Amino acid sequence: MADLTSNFIGIKSPNPFWLASAPPTDKEYNVVRAFKAGWGGVVWKTLGEDPNVVNVNGPRYGAIYGADRRLLGLNNIELITDRPLETNLREIKAVKAAWPDRAMIVSIMVPCEEASWKYILPLVEETGADGIELNFGCPHGMSERGMGAAVGQVPEYIEMVARWCKQYTRMPVIVKLTPNITDIRYPARAAKSGGADAVSLINTISSITSVNLDTFSPEPSIDGKGSHGGYCGPAVKPIALNMVADIARDVETAGLPISGIGGVTTWRDAAEFLALGAGNVQVCTAAMTYGFKIVEEMKSGLSQYLDEQGISLDDLIGRAVPNVTDWQYLNLNYIAKARIDQDACIKCGRCYAACEDTSHQAISMSEDRTFEVIDAECVACNLCVNVCPVEGCITMEELAAGETDPRTGKTVSADYANWTTHPNNPGAVKAAE
Repeated sequence: MADLTSNFIGIKSPNPFWLASAPPTDKEYNVVRAFKAGWGGVVWKTLGEDPNVVNVNGPRYGAIYGADRRLLGLNNIELITDRPLETNLREIKAVKAAWPDRAMIVSIMVPCEEASWKYILPLVEETGADGIELNFGCPHGMSERGMGAAVGQVPEYIEMVARWCKQYTRMPVIVKLTPNITDIRYPARAAKSGGADAVSLINTISSITSVNLDTFSPEPSIDGKGSHGGYCGPAVKPIALNMVADIARDVETAGLPISGIGGVTTWRDAAEFLALGAGNVQVCTAAMTYGFKIVEEMKSGLSQYLDEQGISLDDLIGRAVPNVTDWQYLNLNYIAKARIDQDACIKCGRCYAACEDTSHQAISMSEDRTFEVIDAECVACNLCVNVCPVEGCITMEELAAGETDPRTGKTVSADYANWTTHPNNPGAVKAAE
C-alpha cells in the first residue's frame, strides 16, 4: 500500500488525516479514541483565556438532510471550549507524551491584544504540542466579542496577530481562515505577510439552517429563540475547494502550505483537496456522523488510489492546480454532445423533462418512451447527466477534430493545445502577456 506518511510544515504524522478543532477534539478521552482509530493528528478544540465561556444547555446543532435522510450539513452554535484552560493544557501534554508520532495542534482564540497572546502561547508550548492554529474563523458567539471571524475578516488584524505569535513561540503557526468574506486571497496574503507557516480553511459558514414553522424560532432553538451558527459538512465542500484553489493559484501566496477543511467525508474528497493544493486535510462532520473509524476507509481508499495512479502523496498535492483557470481561458473550440445508453435507460423521463422545460429542447421522446439526443440542439450543458438517476447512463462525448457541430456548423479545431494563443480565444492576448 502507498505510504501515507505526511510532513506538513515540519509536523510529521502517519497519514494526512487530522481531526479539526471541534467537539471531537475537546478532551483527552476523545482524542485517545481517535488516535487508536488511526487518525494522523488532531487540532485540539479552541482554547481561550476567558473563564466565563458558557455553552448552551440545549440543542447546539441544526441539520440539513438529503432525501434519504443522509446528513448533508450541520449548523452549530457551540462556542470554544468551556473547560478550564489548565485542564485542557494538562490533557494535551499527557496525550502528546503518550502518542509522540501523532500531530498535536492546539487551536487558540484570545482577544486582539498582544498581552493575551504573549500570555497563552508559552503555556501551550510547554505541553509539547507540535503547532498552533489561530482560530480566525468562528462566525458566532465569539465573533460578537471581537474574536473569531471578526478578526479573520480584517487582513490587518490577521497579519498583526500572526506576527505576535511568530515572535512569542517556536511552534509553527497555522492561521484558520473564515469563508465569510468576499475574496479569500486577501486574508491568506495577510497571514503570509505576518509570517504564518500555513493557513487552514474553510472554517464554518454563517448560516440559519431552518425555521420551526410552529414556534417560528430558528433551529436549533433555545427557549424559543435561535441564532445564526456555523455551517459545515458535505454541503460546504464545493465552497471550500474553490477557496483552497484560489489560494493555491494566487501568485502572492505561492508556496503557502494549506490544510484543507470542509466536507471531507471520503478518501475521494480528501484526494480532491490534496490535488487542489492542500498539504493535508482536516475532518469534523464526517467523524461526528459516522464515528472515528471512518478514517480506516479514508486511509485505505487514498492509499489504493495512489497505488493505482502510480504516484506518491507528494505527487498528488497540487496536481490539479494548473488545470484551474479563469473562464476566459476555456477552450471555446471544444465541443461535446450528450449520449444516452439505451440499455441502461430506465425510461423515467427526467432528462427529457429537464431539457424540454428548462434547457435547450435537445432530447426527444418517442411513443414508447425512448429518449434520444437531438445533436442539432444539444449544447452539452450536462444537465441531463446530472438529473439522470442511473449513473453512467448519460455521458458527454467529445467531437473529434474535424467534425462539424450540427448546431452551429462550426468545425472542431485540432488546435486545443495552443488555446491560450488561439485567435478565437478572447483572453489570448492577456494570456500571452
